[in-house]
Amino acid sequence: MTKTKEQVAKALAETGYVADEGLATALLLTEMLDRPLLLEGEAGVGKTEVAKALSRLENTALIRLQCYEGLDRSDAIYEWNYQRQLLAIKAREGSGEDAEAVEEAIFSEKYLLERPLLAAIRQDRAPVLLIDEIDRADEEFEAFLLEILSDYQVSIPELGTVAATTIPRVVLTSNGTRELSDALRRRCLYHYVDYPTPDREARILLSRVEGLDAALALQIAELMGKLRKEDLAKVPGVAETIDWAAALLGLGAKNLHDSRELVFDTLACVVKTREDRARVSPEVTDRLLGKVA
Repeated sequence: MTKTKEQVAKALAETGYVADEGLATALLLTEMLDRPLLLEGEAGVGKTEVAKALSRLENTALIRLQCYEGLDRSDAIYEWNYQRQLLAIKAREGSGEDAEAVEEAIFSEKYLLERPLLAAIRQDRAPVLLIDEIDRADEEFEAFLLEILSDYQVSIPELGTVAATTIPRVVLTSNGTRELSDALRRRCLYHYVDYPTPDREARILLSRVEGLDAALALQIAELMGKLRKEDLAKVPGVAETIDWAAALLGLGAKNLHDSRELVFDTLACVVKTREDRARVSPEVTDRLLGKVA
């Protein structure tokens, strides 16, 4: 990667991700210090997209581990292909091989199923490892994860310790649904990803919605910023803004003040619950539009 935060931000923008200075600096430091990066923030602010943009920037593979309650070693690190092992045992019946030889044969690389964490450290070219929504995993899972993040190796009882071929660039994301352990936080660099400012969100729209006018992009971003300040059960994220902009553009909007009815009719792109739809009435929409330049 390039070596200044300005160069990092520019390179990310070329991949389609518009980063602020804080995030660009954090990504620069992860390379300098060879440390994982923990990104926290509300759902929909673009945390997962950071890893995707980083993999595009470095022209390397993205390996993703989606976390959930009950995630364990067999889902995240490795698992044996038990069906093939059973078939191999049956095929050897009557061959005269002793039990130790059969065991050595079936607990070999041929029958090992790599899961994301093991796969990430065995690549010939260092990938980007995305550990998405780590706060959804159980606290016990963090202990397994720390072995990977501390030593970049995996202990497999039947094979021994598997050391890393390459060290992946690690990005962890959290929506803050539970507090993460101090041990995990100490291992990582940290950045909080907030909702973008209207100017930055307008730049995001221009990079993602082909044919969008700069003035209209800024209007949409300003309106979205004001909508997020309403008392909503589900605050819309950047992905919803992109959908909304594409919808408004596709339906012929050129200026939001001239398209008030269209703005309200397309709220399905950004307001995703029945309660929020009731809150954002035509009157509320007009009030918010009145604050947009």
